[in-house]
Amino acid sequence: MIAPHNSYGGLSAVDRISEALLKEFVEGNNLTKLKEDKQFEHLAAYLAVRRFYSDQFDTFDVVTGAGDDTSIDGFAALVNGRLIADVDELDEIDRGGTLDVTFVFIQAERSSGFDGAKIGNFGTGAVDFFKPEPKLRRNDHIKEAVKLMNAIYDRGNEFKKGNPVCRLEYITTGKWLDDEALLGRIAIIKEDLEKLNQFERVEFVPSGAVQLQALYRQAQNVIERNFKFDKAEALPAIPNVQESYIGYMPASEFLKLVVNDDGDIMPVLFLENPRDWLDYNEVNLAISETLDSESKTRFVLMNNGVTIIASELRPKGENFFIGGYSIVNGCQTSHVLFDAKDQLDDTVMIPVRLIATQDEDVINDIIKATNTQTEVKDEQFFALRKFSKRLEEYFNTYAGDQRLFYERRTGQYARLNIEKTRIINAPTLIRTCAAMFLQEPHRATKNYKDTKRKVGKEILADEHRLEPYYVAALAYYKLDLAFRTRRIDAAYKSARFHLLMAMRILANNDPLPRMNENKMEGYCKDILAILWDKDKTEALIASAVEIIENAAGGDLNRDNIRIEPFTKSVLTALGSPEVIKDEAEAAG
Repeated sequence: MIAPHNSYGGLSAVDRISEALLKEFVEGNNLTKLKEDKQFEHLAAYLAVRRFYSDQFDTFDVVTGAGDDTSIDGFAALVNGRLIADVDELDEIDRGGTLDVTFVFIQAERSSGFDGAKIGNFGTGAVDFFKPEPKLRRNDHIKEAVKLMNAIYDRGNEFKKGNPVCRLEYITTGKWLDDEALLGRIAIIKEDLEKLNQFERVEFVPSGAVQLQALYRQAQNVIERNFKFDKAEALPAIPNVQESYIGYMPASEFLKLVVNDDGDIMPVLFLENPRDWLDYNEVNLAISETLDSESKTRFVLMNNGVTIIASELRPKGENFFIGGYSIVNGCQTSHVLFDAKDQLDDTVMIPVRLIATQDEDVINDIIKATNTQTEVKDEQFFALRKFSKRLEEYFNTYAGDQRLFYERRTGQYARLNIEKTRIINAPTLIRTCAAMFLQEPHRATKNYKDTKRKVGKEILADEHRLEPYYVAALAYYKLDLAFRTRRIDAAYKSARFHLLMAMRILANNDPLPRMNENKMEGYCKDILAILWDKDKTEALIASAVEIIENAAGGDLNRDNIRIEPFTKSVLTALGSPEVIKDEAEAAG
C-alpha cells in the first residue's frame, strides 16, 4: 500500500498497477539485469519520448543517469519529428532548411511522493545544461547530449517555426496534488530557463502513478474513443471487411479522435501512414490558409479526406465506439486541423472513410491506394512490397528462442505481448545488412541516406535470398542483448555495426556469396549454427570486441569509428578475403 502523499519526499513504494507495468516493460525489453532504479529510468525515458515519437527506439540512447548526470536521468532531442541520438544523425535528416526542435529532459523517481529538493536539482541541471561554462560536472552521456544541443543551435538560422521547445518531465509513482510549494519551485525553474532566451516555450510536466499508467497504455496503442458520426452512410458488404462507412463530420468531432487527454496530437495514430508530417510545405500551407479564410466552409469539398482503419468498431445510431485504430491517410490534414483548432467551428466539415477490418491484404491495399494521390517515395512503400511480406513470413517460420519478428509496418506488433527487442524494423535491417553483407558499417549511421538508396538493388531486392536478412537480424538481436545485459561495455555502441561485420567474418571467413546465389543458404547456415548456441555466440562477440578494441587503439569515439579507414583496418585485422567497395562503386 502506498504511504500518504508527502510533497517533500516519501517512502520508496510503488502501487501494484505501476509495478505490473514496470515488470512488463522490463521483461519485454531485456532489462532484467539492471537495478530497479535504472529499470524505472528506462521506463520513464520510454514514456516521456513516446509522447512525441511513435517509432521504435532504444532507451539506452536516452538514459543519461549515472554519476555526474547533473540530476538529469534522460535527455532526448526531437528534430523534425525524429529522435536524434547524435550529431551524425542530425546531419542525415532531411531538414529542408527548417528545424523544428523539442528538447526533453527526464527525471525518474521511484517513490511515493514528489520531492521538492530533487525537483529543484533537476531544474538546476537543465539550466546548467545550456550554459557555455557549466558549473556542474558532466558524465560522458551529458557531454554527448550537450554536443548535440550545440550542433542544433549552430543551425539556428533554420529555426523558422520558432526556437526549440524545452520540456522537463518529472515522473514518479506518487500522486500529484498541485502542492503550492512544488508549483512555486517549478515556476522558478521555468523562469530561469526562459531567461536564457533560447526557447519558444518552456514546459514542466509532473507525472504521478495515474499519469504514468495512462502514458503506458497510450504507448501500447490501446486507444479507444467514442464520437458522433451522424453524417455517415453504411457501405454494402465487402469481403474481409467487417463494416465500413463514408461521410463527413465537424472538425471539432474529428479532433476528438486525434488528440489525447493532455490536448496533444497522438503520433501513434499515424504509424501506418507511409508519409510523416511534412511540416508546412506548399500543400499544407494551402490547407492552413483555407481554414483561416471564408473558404473554410467549402473545406469538405476541397479536401481528399481522412481514412481510418479500426480493429474494433461498434456503431449505435449516430454514436460510434472505435478501438485499435489508425489514420492511414490524412496525416497532413490532421496536423493542420490540430494546429488550427482554435479558429475552427462546426462549419468546417471533414470527409471521413471509416473501415473495420483486420485483414492484412485489405489494409495494405487501402494504404497504398489512398496514398498515391500525391507523391510518396518508393522506399516508404517498401512495407507493402512482396519481398517484404515474404521476409516477414520467413521470420515467422522460426520458433522459440530462434523467433524474431520482422516489422513490415511500424507498430504492427505493438499490441502483442512479446519481447520487444525481438522486433526488427526495416531501418535496423537495412543498416545491419549494409554493415554485415555489404561491408559498409561506416555508412550504416553516418551515411544512412546513401545506404537507404540501395534498397531494392543491393539491399532487400526481390531476387535476394532470405537467409542473410534473418542472419543479420539475429546477430543484431544477440549483440543488442549483450549490451543490455552489460556483457559488453556501452562504450562499444559507437562500433556496433563494425562488431556485426566482424561477427559475420569470424563466424564464416569463406568468400561471401552474392545475395541472390543459392550457395548463400549454406554460408548462412554455418553462421546460424553459432548464433543459435549461447556459449558460441558469447565467444564470437568477445572475439569481435577484441578485434574492434585493437583496431581502434582504445579510441571508440564515433569520429574515429564511423569512417571508411577504420572499416579497412578492421577487415585487415580479420584477414578477410574480401575487399571493401571503393567510393565510386558505392556511389553508383
